Amino acid sequence: MDPIKAMSLLNRACPYLARTGMTALQGLADAGLSGGGMRSLSTSAVEQARCGVCPGHTGQSALLAKASECPVVGPSIRANDAAAAAKAAKATQQAPVTACPYAKCIDPADADGKVNVNASRPSKAVVGAGADAAPVSHDSQEGAFDYDGLYQARLAKKHGDKSYRYFNNINRLAGRFPQAHTANAANLVTVWCSNDYLGQSKNPVVVDAMKDALDMYGAGAGGTRNIAGNSALHLRLEAELAALHRMEAALVFSSCFVANDATISTLCSALPDCVIFSDKMNHASMILGIRHSGARKHVFNHNDLAHLEELLAQYPRSTPKLIAFESVYSMSGTVGRIPEICALAKKYGAITYLDEVHAVGMYGPHGAGVAEHYDYEASLSAPVGQRIPGSLMEQVDIVTGTLGKAFGIVGGYIAASSSLVDMIRSYAPGFIFTTSLPPPINAGAVASIQYLSGSQRERFLQQTHVRQLKSDLALAGIPVVPNPSHIVPVLVGDAERAKMASDMLLTEHNIYVQSINYPTVPVGEERLRITPSPGHSADMRSRLVGALDSVWNRLGLRRTADWEREGGRCGVGESRVNSEEHVGWKRGVEYMWEDHQLKQARDYEMARKGAVPITPAIPETVQQVISATMV
Repeated sequence: MDPIKAMSLLNRACPYLARTGMTALQGLADAGLSGGGMRSLSTSAVEQARCGVCPGHTGQSALLAKASECPVVGPSIRANDAAAAAKAAKATQQAPVTACPYAKCIDPADADGKVNVNASRPSKAVVGAGADAAPVSHDSQEGAFDYDGLYQARLAKKHGDKSYRYFNNINRLAGRFPQAHTANAANLVTVWCSNDYLGQSKNPVVVDAMKDALDMYGAGAGGTRNIAGNSALHLRLEAELAALHRMEAALVFSSCFVANDATISTLCSALPDCVIFSDKMNHASMILGIRHSGARKHVFNHNDLAHLEELLAQYPRSTPKLIAFESVYSMSGTVGRIPEICALAKKYGAITYLDEVHAVGMYGPHGAGVAEHYDYEASLSAPVGQRIPGSLMEQVDIVTGTLGKAFGIVGGYIAASSSLVDMIRSYAPGFIFTTSLPPPINAGAVASIQYLSGSQRERFLQQTHVRQLKSDLALAGIPVVPNPSHIVPVLVGDAERAKMASDMLLTEHNIYVQSINYPTVPVGEERLRITPSPGHSADMRSRLVGALDSVWNRLGLRRTADWEREGGRCGVGESRVNSEEHVGWKRGVEYMWEDHQLKQARDYEMARKGAVPITPAIPETVQQVISATMV
């Protein structure tokens, strides 16, 4: 009998298979032809489970895997497998089988399980490794694996290449932001590298909301949302986030790392034959999600639209595709080319996955991110939550963001269509099986989002301070990687000396700026990453520039002119044309927050606060810019 016809009879008889259409079964059968096809239903899974590194390995067929899920057929398959395994074990005891010629080539240190054809160290403890192999031993005198030795070797490697990470004891003081104390509470330092970009963690509006929720609901969430309860504060927070991004729905996770990993892996493993296109500079959380999805991937050069289109053009429009990229890249400050990537996605039938982690709260008139900032005027006039037809925000399919940076709390989220969000909510282990955010966190996040949606003061101050600092560093010849955002990456180009510069700033100048090295940035592009905030005063900025100038002199570090003589690196010392191709913003526009937008923000705050001047005082050069736009 034709196997598909036979399967059709089973389909009608089995309440489980009845839920699987014949088209799907046919597809599973076709996919398994190389491993036995329909015949594999009567073949033991043990017999099919050939060595995973042997050429021609197919493993368990897709159709058999489907049948194994059936509550009726499944137990029979497992029983057959158990019997086959027992039979195989008995046969092994009677006569050792020939060893797999490829098994000995597995390098245990290879995390991806790739074949190392040059390896020549088969274990003596391998069962059936040949007639001359020693039997497995559990003798108490036999030495166990040296676990601690491996740990020490891995750490020694980190120390050897100068990529070992040191964690400084820094304790930020809410009442003296951006100051902190070290392990010695009497030792005050100024923090210049916090991702609490706008100082929201100490905003009284946010803190009071958290205190009220703590008093009413307690400290913890009590478990997952499915078990402990889907609280009103969770729903309120997700409604605020959906409205902020003008999306149908949102879903909150314990962190944005989890949000990216869970969403990408769940979505792309569900899309049949999905292909992912990932920017070379994407965050580790997206890279991990792509790996966990099992989908085919292509990595395109940072902001290289020609390379991205070349990769997209290899696949039919009908093939599911996802383009993953960021709006603000945290270590370079460069900006993803959102309009152009959305246009390519539409042309080639892809969906877009935009990480706005380092942009939410910071850009746009309401703090929704760079996508909102592109349509600044339209977003300014449209109420939060209302659709803006034709806007860039409408062209982005999935937005991911964080509550732990500009919003000053902790947690991550996605915002998208209601069906996509509900599917992730229903299938993603990273959401389902993780304890939910506690009530005080939810309440604080809601307060922070609402506050920044209506206040331009923090964004105005932060952006004006960024402009002034970049200008001061340029005059001092300190090499800043060019970008149009709020990130101020100072290029060092050597891991050891970047760490030395950070240590000298902390111990000799009471300034905390962490060094950034591999794998966060490529080898040779090590840097100090500075992030001005609304709370940094002109005096603090002056002391920072002076301290950097001193450290650069003492360590003999390259200045901008030195990099230029050497041909430049990552935008430093390169031509303006090359830099603009790399940074990703509008050609000829130096900063995302343009002059007229800063003026609008200032005027708005002056009117909202009853003409009370914005403090601290606006830097002189920025004041000149604003005055010029008012003429």
